[in-house]
Amino acid sequence: MNDAKRRNLAFISIATLLGAFGQLFFKLSFIQGNTAVFGYFGLYLSLGLAAYIISSAFYFYVLSRVHLSWAYSIGGIGYVLAVILAAVIVQESIPPLRWIGVIAITAGVFLVGLS
Repeated sequence: MNDAKRRNLAFISIATLLGAFGQLFFKLSFIQGNTAVFGYFGLYLSLGLAAYIISSAFYFYVLSRVHLSWAYSIGGIGYVLAVILAAVIVQESIPPLRWIGVIAITAGVFLVGLS
């Protein structure tokens, strides 16, 4: 793998990870009802927005260098990360059929990554 592809993969991974954590922080902000801690926005809500903004910057960088079909497909791993974070941190109950879907998404992202 050449340096440019490695860098693009690292940046899309960072963007995806930050996007998933942004979703987690949004969820935590509504669970906590913590809207008065950090001005008008709650602390978790502010963290979620910050994660999304930084994620977008990384994603824009990648989009300027690779095909949209590749970047968006690789970004699909964000769905997988969000489910894992929901199960582990928020302790949501994830039904077996949803786990099968997560496995299918992971397989699809892997196949796209090979291209």
